[in-house]
Amino acid sequence: MTTRDALKRSDTDRPEVLIQVTLSRPRGAFVPPGEARGNESRSVRSEGSRSARPVVWLGAYSSGGLALPPAQPTRRQMYAPRGVWLDDQRLIVCDTGNHRVLIWHDLPHSDGQPADVVLGQRDFESEGPGCGSGDPRRGMYLPTGVIVVDGRLLVADAWHHRILVWREVSKRSATPADYAIGQASLDEAAPNRGRGQANLDSLYWPYGLAYIDGMLWVTDTGNRRVLGWFGLPDGDRPADVCLGQPDGHSSDENRGGPPRADSFRWPHDVTGDGTCLWVADAGNHRVLGWRGPVHQDRPADYLLGQPEMTEAVEWPYAEQSERRLRFPYAISKMGDVLAVADTANNRILLWDSPPEENRFAAASHVLGQLDFQSFGENRWTAVARDTLCWPYGLCLHRDRLAIADSGNNRVMIWDVSAVTADSDDLTLKSMADSMR
Repeated sequence: MTTRDALKRSDTDRPEVLIQVTLSRPRGAFVPPGEARGNESRSVRSEGSRSARPVVWLGAYSSGGLALPPAQPTRRQMYAPRGVWLDDQRLIVCDTGNHRVLIWHDLPHSDGQPADVVLGQRDFESEGPGCGSGDPRRGMYLPTGVIVVDGRLLVADAWHHRILVWREVSKRSATPADYAIGQASLDEAAPNRGRGQANLDSLYWPYGLAYIDGMLWVTDTGNRRVLGWFGLPDGDRPADVCLGQPDGHSSDENRGGPPRADSFRWPHDVTGDGTCLWVADAGNHRVLGWRGPVHQDRPADYLLGQPEMTEAVEWPYAEQSERRLRFPYAISKMGDVLAVADTANNRILLWDSPPEENRFAAASHVLGQLDFQSFGENRWTAVARDTLCWPYGLCLHRDRLAIADSGNNRVMIWDVSAVTADSDDLTLKSMADSMR
């Protein structure tokens, strides 16, 4: 498989590694009713909120039409990035189609700023799975998720079926990982360790990960479950908690039946805090939430994207709303704000306070579209700063939201201070009300 193979999951039991290349609608083409016209860049507003705006553009650039990467990787370009991490010190991107991780050790402040470090390849111009030679010890195969925990760098090396761990965020390119979770050694890369069956110490296409309230959580997508470890494993060890399956060996879609409150089809990302754990169940077009702490398998308490726990309706190519989701691949929470990548609708939905409704709660804000009804790739126009095309990764940190805009081969950093300010105002009002 070449580096121009992509990462899209087919509607079968086995995940397929295929990249979907999407095209912007040509000028003069029919624009469906309710979709935006024109390609002007603007801040996006939602009813009752102030504006959020994109501030930094990293990766492929085009003043009109498609934003395509060059044939050869560079320190400025990306190919179908799917994971992103943002904190006070750095930005880290899973440059998925190039089988590498890019690190900016100072937060990017201008468009096109080059990365400082590359991991998974010999240099910034190299490409190919396993460091271009198929060597899992030195390289990666479609990395999709990234976090930093207590100074350690963790990467979901999805098609090597493992979590790679560096004991520190490297400042030197081509530094190999120190150890892996999900495989016995860095030399091994078979799904479920080559056993043909899941176990609590194995992974099959792990996509997303998060460290929440003292627990490491991994969305083990191919096994249709979410695994949790108490503390950060200092080496390979079995998970302590398994959500979505009746035991550590099962891997059936929706537990072998229709969707329910304790099942997954394709869990792709996880976020939360000590009060609630959220999982983006992309294949069921929904997000599930559990009141925390979560220390054992049990039904979810909250549901976004569907009216009932037993439903998994997609609503394709139709007018959307502030409640619907189509293949939500990424999710991120900071304070009271919850951000969800509504991937197939080419938008980001934000809830600026914890949903009070247990089912089908309405989002407060939308990014990437001009209203809650629209869903077109780049709004059926040319690529602009505030358009999106299949966003697959998110990281919300303070007043910034980093978006892995995969179909546009870029990462966009948005200023969402207006949204987080709205959330802070609501929190203060709620505290004041409770004191009366």
